[in-house]
Amino acid sequence: MFGKKAQPPIRSLVGEGMSVHGELRFTEGLRIDGEVQGDVIATGEARSILVISEKARVLGKVKASHVIINGEVHGPVLCDELLELQPKARIVGEVRYEVLEMHPGALIDGELRPLRSTDKPTLTLAASNDA
Repeated sequence: MFGKKAQPPIRSLVGEGMSVHGELRFTEGLRIDGEVQGDVIATGEARSILVISEKARVLGKVKASHVIINGEVHGPVLCDELLELQPKARIVGEVRYEVLEMHPGALIDGELRPLRSTDKPTLTLAASNDA
């Protein structure tokens, strides 16, 4: 489903050692290696990608089409396409997703809910051998 669509380019960066205070809005792609104290929200109608690296920390709401987390998020996460939780991901807050890929080691302290209420959850196991 996601492999066929080209990912938007990552044009913005919050670098390691950098701290941003306040709401951060972006289009297309953003990578966070530092700390953001405030909401991180993709704007516009186009697809978006947000990467929160292993050393990153976000204290606020996170919202984008495709979110990849390997750092810390303290706040709600809303992902209307694919949410990827890497092994060092730590989330404290409600998580809403369309499709979830969660690697062993990732932790969520909060409610985990799909955007669409279905009989079968759209959960992909990272260790799955099914293709």
